[in-house]
Amino acid sequence: MNEKIFIRVQAGLFEPAAEAAKLTEGRCDIGALVTFTGLCRDEAGTLAALEIEHYPGMAEEEIGRVAEEAASRWPLDGILIVHRFGMIRPGEPIVLVVTASAHRSEAFAAAAFLMDYLKTRAPFWKKQHLHERPAEWVKAKAEDDAAAEKWRK
Repeated sequence: MNEKIFIRVQAGLFEPAAEAAKLTEGRCDIGALVTFTGLCRDEAGTLAALEIEHYPGMAEEEIGRVAEEAASRWPLDGILIVHRFGMIRPGEPIVLVVTASAHRSEAFAAAAFLMDYLKTRAPFWKKQHLHERPAEWVKAKAEDDAAAEKWRK
């Protein structure tokens, strides 16, 4: 894998600002750093927790493949992706995507591309644990597929 790409799939919490700082530490060649942190919503108070399952090894491999594709499309100086699994409580971070480049447009585009693909292609499955109803699996959303489709053109 590209030495500028860092991927972790983990159960534990992470601190987005500290993670982003690691990517730029000691570097003066980076002109733009774009970060996206996806958080667990409480779904209007109905969600107790979001449970995320994955295939260890397969998830990292697929995320790495998509990150390599981003690195081939845009001149990036670094990519960091952290994705959690297990039980995640409302307000906690789920995913972090950080892209670094000399210029902002490339960093923004790459971050959007990565999130659109993580939502549709990464092998994660989500189950909502609700306060008043039985747990239910989260279905794929047409709008996520449409967002990812725009990158295929």
